[in-house]
Amino acid sequence: MLLGRVIGNVVATVKNASLDGKTLLLVQPLDRQGREKGKPLVAIDSVGAGEGEMIYWCRGREASFPFLPEIVPTEATIVAIVDTVNIPVRPAPRS
Repeated sequence: MLLGRVIGNVVATVKNASLDGKTLLLVQPLDRQGREKGKPLVAIDSVGAGEGEMIYWCRGREASFPFLPEIVPTEATIVAIVDTVNIPVRPAPRS
């Protein structure tokens, strides 16, 4: 699973019927320090995320799991809204 930030929404008037009622959001992937990493992508929202929020997302086969038993054709799904990220400080190497 990966970190990202919601940067917009996607409107599709014609789409697969299994996507009806699902929210599509534009996500900018982030690295561990919260810096942009790679190109934005479209993800289905399963948690009610909003623009500007840091999120946790997954891709691949697992991206459809939040919607089981329904079959949803997705490659990326938002599965959590992130409150904080704590990165432990590593001690300086000894000489």
